[in-house]
Amino acid sequence: MNHTNPQLNKHGELQHLITIEGLPRDVIVRILDTAAPFTALAHEEEKKLPLLRGKSVFNLFFENSTRTRTTFEIAAKRLSADVINLNINTSSTAKGETLLDTVDNLAAMQADMFVVRHAASGAPYLMAQHLAATGRNHISVVNAGDGRHAHPTQGLLDMYTIRHYKKDFSNLTVAIVGDILHSRVARSQIHALTTLGVPEIRVIAPKTLLPTGVERMGVRVCNDMREGLKGVDVVMALRLQSERMLGALLPSPQEFFKSYGLTAEKLALAKPDAIVMHPGPMNRGVEIDSAVADGGQAVILPQVTFGIAVRMAVMSMLAGN
Repeated sequence: MNHTNPQLNKHGELQHLITIEGLPRDVIVRILDTAAPFTALAHEEEKKLPLLRGKSVFNLFFENSTRTRTTFEIAAKRLSADVINLNINTSSTAKGETLLDTVDNLAAMQADMFVVRHAASGAPYLMAQHLAATGRNHISVVNAGDGRHAHPTQGLLDMYTIRHYKKDFSNLTVAIVGDILHSRVARSQIHALTTLGVPEIRVIAPKTLLPTGVERMGVRVCNDMREGLKGVDVVMALRLQSERMLGALLPSPQEFFKSYGLTAEKLALAKPDAIVMHPGPMNRGVEIDSAVADGGQAVILPQVTFGIAVRMAVMSMLAGN
């Protein structure tokens, strides 16, 4: 483990992907560049490449997920890896086995990569640390979302999407709208956009859904949707995470939609060629209106497609290709 950056090995190559925070710009760009040829693969008749042949990828999802788990599985299979999906809710952790016991047991089954989603922030980092401490540096950990902390592959696929449609990051204004407080996606997006040199990042949310001191991350805070959307190039709507909300942070989903829901009328304040993104799953009529979600400016389904290519890029780089 590299002590200056635990995600890179001593040669400065990617060994784990746990967070975008602190990832050097050239590593992020390399991931996006590596993903580009994989995007074309989706249209080929033969979609498989031998880059991970003989490697075992374990999907450890301690939290529910359909889209992320499926795209990781497709990505690993397209690279010819053996994929093992563990339904943790029903497995031995339910019987009281600790996370690190699980890691030890799966490592003994010759795992090469763990893709982890966990409700506790920091769980993937703990796993990577444990693997290093027990001399199993050949096993990589990919964070597929941990607590409120990070969701690096989502952040990367969002950057890939923006680059695909806008070519360059250096003169963009990007708005992130909605439940910033509970969103690991927002954190990953902000770190990635900052590292890639986006000059203006706005976060638009009611005060109750903003983390304390969010402006220290280099964003401009807007509590008013109209002010926040004026002249932006990219609008990233976030899911309202009702399952993570304790107490009454919002009057009601209807009230939220009235003030912060992305409608065609509010989107008209952005640049005419602005793109609309959403990490999914969408709550239609809460954070986004169907007319916008299905409209010409939305790139929500391409995001999912690009997500497979980006996850293939991450896995092939971790495997040393």
